[in-house]
Amino acid sequence: MPATQATIGICDQLFSRVGASDNLAAGQSTFMVEMAETANILRRTTNRSFIIFDEIGRGTATYDGMAIAQAVLEFLNDLTPRTLFATHYHELTALSDDNNGVLKNVSCLTIDVREYNNEIIFMHKIIPGVANRSYGIHVAKMAGMPETVVARAETVLAGLENNGVQTVEIKKATSKPKSKLQVKDDTPQLSLFGL
Repeated sequence: MPATQATIGICDQLFSRVGASDNLAAGQSTFMVEMAETANILRRTTNRSFIIFDEIGRGTATYDGMAIAQAVLEFLNDLTPRTLFATHYHELTALSDDNNGVLKNVSCLTIDVREYNNEIIFMHKIIPGVANRSYGIHVAKMAGMPETVVARAETVLAGLENNGVQTVEIKKATSKPKSKLQVKDDTPQLSLFGL
Protein backbone atom coordinates (compact mmCIF):
# COMPACT_ATOMS: atom_id res chain seq x y z
CA MET A 1 0.00 0.00 0.00
CA PRO A 2 1.46 3.40 -0.88
CA ALA A 3 2.13 5.91 1.86
CA THR A 4 -0.66 8.40 2.50
CA GLN A 5 1.84 10.97 3.74
CA ALA A 6 5.57 11.46 4.28
CA THR A 7 7.86 14.13 5.66
CA ILE A 8 11.28 14.15 4.00
CA GLY A 9 12.25 17.79 4.14
CA ILE A 10 13.92 19.89 1.49
CA CYS A 11 16.46 18.15 -0.74
CA ASP A 12 18.61 19.45 -3.57
CA GLN A 13 18.23 16.37 -5.79
CA LEU A 14 16.18 13.18 -5.88
CA PHE A 15 17.80 10.00 -7.24
CA SER A 16 16.32 6.56 -7.75
CA ARG A 17 17.92 3.31 -8.90
CA VAL A 18 15.17 0.70 -8.89
CA GLY A 19 14.41 -2.17 -11.23
CA ALA A 20 16.25 -4.06 -13.92
CA SER A 21 16.82 -3.01 -17.49
CA ASP A 22 19.47 -3.45 -20.12
CA ASN A 23 20.66 -1.60 -23.18
CA LEU A 24 21.68 -4.43 -25.48
CA ALA A 25 21.86 -2.15 -28.51
CA ALA A 26 24.72 -0.32 -26.77
CA GLY A 27 26.26 -3.56 -25.51
CA GLN A 28 25.25 -2.98 -21.89
CA SER A 29 23.97 -5.82 -19.75
CA THR A 30 21.45 -5.29 -16.97
CA PHE A 31 24.30 -5.24 -14.45
CA MET A 32 26.31 -2.70 -16.50
CA VAL A 33 23.28 -0.40 -16.65
CA GLU A 34 22.84 -0.80 -12.88
CA MET A 35 26.49 0.07 -12.26
CA ALA A 36 26.46 3.04 -14.65
CA GLU A 37 23.32 4.48 -13.04
CA THR A 38 24.70 3.89 -9.54
CA ALA A 39 28.00 5.54 -10.47
CA ASN A 40 26.14 8.54 -11.90
CA ILE A 41 24.15 8.94 -8.68
CA LEU A 42 27.22 8.62 -6.45
CA ARG A 43 29.16 11.20 -8.47
CA ARG A 44 26.32 13.74 -8.33
CA THR A 45 24.84 13.29 -4.86
CA THR A 46 25.40 15.69 -1.97
CA ASN A 47 24.60 15.49 1.71
CA ARG A 48 21.32 17.31 0.87
CA SER A 49 20.16 14.71 -1.67
CA PHE A 50 17.53 12.01 -1.29
CA ILE A 51 18.37 8.59 -2.80
CA ILE A 52 16.41 5.39 -3.29
CA PHE A 53 18.57 2.33 -4.07
CA ASP A 54 17.10 -1.12 -4.59
CA GLU A 55 19.30 -4.22 -4.63
CA ILE A 56 22.66 -2.74 -5.62
CA GLY A 57 25.06 -5.50 -6.66
CA ARG A 58 22.54 -8.30 -7.20
CA GLY A 59 23.33 -8.68 -10.90
CA THR A 60 26.73 -10.32 -10.39
CA ALA A 61 28.34 -13.05 -8.28
CA THR A 62 27.43 -13.01 -4.59
CA TYR A 63 30.76 -11.84 -3.20
CA ASP A 64 31.34 -9.23 -5.93
CA GLY A 65 27.82 -7.90 -5.47
CA MET A 66 28.04 -7.78 -1.70
CA ALA A 67 31.42 -6.02 -1.90
CA ILE A 68 29.96 -3.39 -4.25
CA ALA A 69 26.86 -2.93 -2.08
CA GLN A 70 28.98 -2.52 1.06
CA ALA A 71 31.31 -0.03 -0.62
CA VAL A 72 28.30 2.01 -1.83
CA LEU A 73 26.76 1.89 1.64
CA GLU A 74 30.02 3.06 3.24
CA PHE A 75 30.30 5.91 0.70
CA LEU A 76 26.77 7.04 1.51
CA ASN A 77 27.39 6.71 5.25
CA ASP A 78 30.32 9.13 4.96
CA LEU A 79 28.46 11.62 2.74
CA THR A 80 25.15 11.35 4.70
CA PRO A 81 22.47 11.97 2.07
CA ARG A 82 19.03 10.73 3.11
CA THR A 83 18.90 7.26 1.58
CA LEU A 84 16.61 4.27 1.38
CA PHE A 85 18.91 1.32 0.60
CA ALA A 86 17.02 -1.94 0.08
CA THR A 87 19.11 -5.10 0.04
CA HIS A 88 18.84 -8.86 0.44
CA TYR A 89 22.44 -9.10 1.62
CA HIS A 90 21.71 -9.95 5.27
CA GLU A 91 25.42 -9.63 6.04
CA LEU A 92 25.25 -5.86 5.51
CA THR A 93 22.88 -5.41 8.44
CA ALA A 94 25.75 -6.14 10.84
CA LEU A 95 27.36 -2.85 9.74
CA SER A 96 24.48 -0.70 10.99
CA ASP A 97 24.59 1.42 14.11
CA ASP A 98 21.57 -0.35 15.60
CA ASN A 99 23.50 -3.65 15.33
CA ASN A 100 26.63 -2.17 16.96
CA GLY A 101 28.28 -1.93 13.56
CA VAL A 102 30.73 0.61 12.23
CA LEU A 103 28.28 2.65 10.11
CA LYS A 104 26.91 5.17 12.58
CA ASN A 105 24.50 6.80 10.12
CA VAL A 106 22.79 3.54 9.10
CA SER A 107 19.67 2.04 10.69
CA CYS A 108 17.85 -1.11 9.61
CA LEU A 109 14.18 -1.44 8.77
CA THR A 110 12.32 -4.50 7.56
CA ILE A 111 8.90 -5.51 6.37
CA ASP A 112 6.65 -6.98 9.04
CA VAL A 113 6.02 -10.66 8.29
CA ARG A 114 3.85 -13.13 10.16
CA GLU A 115 3.67 -16.90 9.83
CA TYR A 116 0.34 -18.68 10.21
CA ASN A 117 -0.35 -22.36 9.42
CA ASN A 118 2.98 -22.64 7.57
CA GLU A 119 2.04 -19.70 5.37
CA ILE A 120 3.84 -16.35 5.19
CA ILE A 121 1.74 -13.21 5.48
CA PHE A 122 3.32 -9.90 4.46
CA MET A 123 1.80 -7.22 6.68
CA HIS A 124 2.69 -4.31 4.32
CA LYS A 125 4.21 -2.43 7.24
CA ILE A 126 7.80 -1.24 7.72
CA ILE A 127 9.22 -1.77 11.21
CA PRO A 128 12.65 -1.31 12.86
CA GLY A 129 14.95 -4.34 12.69
CA VAL A 130 16.14 -6.92 10.19
CA ALA A 131 14.49 -9.92 8.57
CA ASN A 132 15.22 -13.16 10.36
CA ARG A 133 15.19 -15.10 7.07
CA SER A 134 14.63 -14.76 3.34
CA TYR A 135 11.29 -15.45 1.73
CA GLY A 136 12.39 -15.94 -1.88
CA ILE A 137 11.06 -19.46 -2.26
CA HIS A 138 7.76 -18.44 -0.71
CA VAL A 139 7.48 -15.54 -3.17
CA ALA A 140 8.30 -17.92 -6.04
CA LYS A 141 5.45 -20.14 -4.86
CA MET A 142 3.11 -17.12 -4.65
CA ALA A 143 4.09 -16.22 -8.21
CA GLY A 144 2.92 -19.62 -9.47
CA MET A 145 6.23 -21.48 -9.76
CA PRO A 146 5.59 -25.20 -10.43
CA GLU A 147 5.40 -27.22 -7.20
CA THR A 148 8.27 -29.48 -8.33
CA VAL A 149 10.54 -26.45 -8.72
CA VAL A 150 9.49 -25.05 -5.33
CA ALA A 151 10.07 -28.42 -3.64
CA ARG A 152 13.49 -28.80 -5.28
CA ALA A 153 14.46 -25.24 -4.32
CA GLU A 154 13.56 -26.02 -0.69
CA THR A 155 15.76 -29.14 -0.81
CA VAL A 156 18.69 -27.25 -2.33
CA LEU A 157 18.29 -24.44 0.22
CA ALA A 158 18.26 -26.92 3.12
CA GLY A 159 21.47 -28.47 1.79
CA LEU A 160 23.15 -25.09 1.46
CA GLU A 161 22.10 -23.98 4.93
CA ASN A 162 23.09 -27.26 6.58
CA ASN A 163 26.46 -27.60 4.88
CA GLY A 164 27.43 -23.96 4.43
CA VAL A 165 28.92 -24.92 1.07
CA GLN A 166 29.20 -23.08 -2.21
CA THR A 167 28.27 -26.06 -4.38
CA VAL A 168 25.16 -28.17 -4.47
CA GLU A 169 24.63 -31.77 -5.53
CA ILE A 170 22.88 -31.71 -8.87
CA LYS A 171 19.73 -33.80 -9.08
CA LYS A 172 19.88 -36.37 -11.85
CA ALA A 173 17.00 -36.07 -14.28
CA THR A 174 14.84 -39.19 -14.17
CA SER A 175 13.32 -38.54 -17.56
CA LYS A 176 13.99 -36.08 -20.30
CA PRO A 177 11.07 -33.75 -21.04
CA LYS A 178 9.65 -34.32 -24.50
CA SER A 179 9.74 -31.39 -26.84
CA LYS A 180 6.65 -30.73 -28.94
CA LEU A 181 8.79 -29.56 -31.84
CA GLN A 182 12.37 -30.50 -32.51
CA VAL A 183 14.17 -28.59 -35.25
CA LYS A 184 17.79 -29.06 -36.21
CA ASP A 185 19.27 -25.77 -37.31
CA ASP A 186 22.93 -25.63 -38.32
CA THR A 187 22.79 -21.92 -39.10
CA PRO A 188 25.45 -20.11 -37.05
CA GLN A 189 24.23 -17.61 -34.46
CA LEU A 190 24.49 -14.05 -35.71
CA SER A 191 26.20 -11.55 -33.44
CA LEU A 192 23.86 -9.06 -31.85
CA PHE A 193 26.61 -6.44 -31.78
CA GLY A 194 28.16 -7.05 -35.20
CA LEU A 195 31.42 -8.39 -33.75
